[in-house]
Formats: sequence, C-alpha cells, structure tokens
Amino acid sequence: MSKPLKTIPKFANETEERAFWEQHDSTDYLDWTKAQQIVLPNLKPTTKTISLRLPQHLLDSIKAAANSRDVPYQSLIKVWLQEKLHSQ
Repeated sequence: MSKPLKTIPKFANETEERAFWEQHDSTDYLDWTKAQQIVLPNLKPTTKTISLRLPQHLLDSIKAAANSRDVPYQSLIKVWLQEKLHSQ
C-alpha cells in the first residue's frame, strides 16, 4: 500500500520553489513509479569546450576536408566522432 502524497504548494517564483525542493523529499509529493520518460526534441545538448592537440598536418587536412564540404572544421570533427562512435 502506498503512502498518501502531500500536496505540492504554490510558489511565487522559481527561487522560492528551488528553496522548497532543496529542503523536501520529492517522494513525499510525487509517485515516481508512475513517471514517464519524455523526449524534448527542441532542446540543444549542452556543449563543453575541450583542448585537443593535433599535429599541424592533420589539422590542415581536416580543414581542407571541411572546406571542400563547405562546413566548419570543428563541426566536421564532431560529425566524424559521432559516426565513429555509432559504428562500433
């Protein structure tokens, strides 16, 4: 038998809501066994800047390949990395 759920209070703003959830357990207010996974197709994935050292000749070859495809070389590198990951 599941425990009775508490009613989620109304919040004046996001700051007030954030403070509330920092102090309270969401399982007292929500039945997570009924949660459903959703897809948010319009969200852009977060990106993280990295430093990658490449030999100059390799970088020049990548830039030439990107130029011939009329795409930025960093975008081409991301595409190639993604393709390689999916092919394994």
